[in-house]
Amino acid sequence: MATLRQYEALLLTVPEITGDEVKHLETQLDKTIKAATGSTISFERWGKYKLAYDINKNEYGVFFLTRFEAPVGTPIVNDLKTLLKVKLHNVVMRDMVSALDPKRPLTYQKPRSLEEAPTREADSFSKDKASTFFSADERDEIDEE
Repeated sequence: MATLRQYEALLLTVPEITGDEVKHLETQLDKTIKAATGSTISFERWGKYKLAYDINKNEYGVFFLTRFEAPVGTPIVNDLKTLLKVKLHNVVMRDMVSALDPKRPLTYQKPRSLEEAPTREADSFSKDKASTFFSADERDEIDEE
């Protein structure tokens, strides 16, 4: 029996990715992994994030993490890179595929995405915060309104 190696692929997709495109992405990844006699462990949507710099004129992107295992010696990494660069180039802006250390656990801590972040209400600019920005006379005018 061939020794299996665990990998992960972190994908950055366009911010307006649709549900159908996500299903297609997952299906294509799974098909490519199975073609290399591997198996998918997980496929997770991490969420939408603001990027440090624009990529393809996009300020935001949606991250996905997929983990899989494949026999050592298969060209799985090259096959996935080809899939992402050729077939899925209109959806996937950046990708990173790496082999995982077999001695380390598969746990990770992901940052909160924009979808998970708490939202502020429109009236969150309270009068106590106004004291930081306005003089005492200006605060009195605000209180009177």
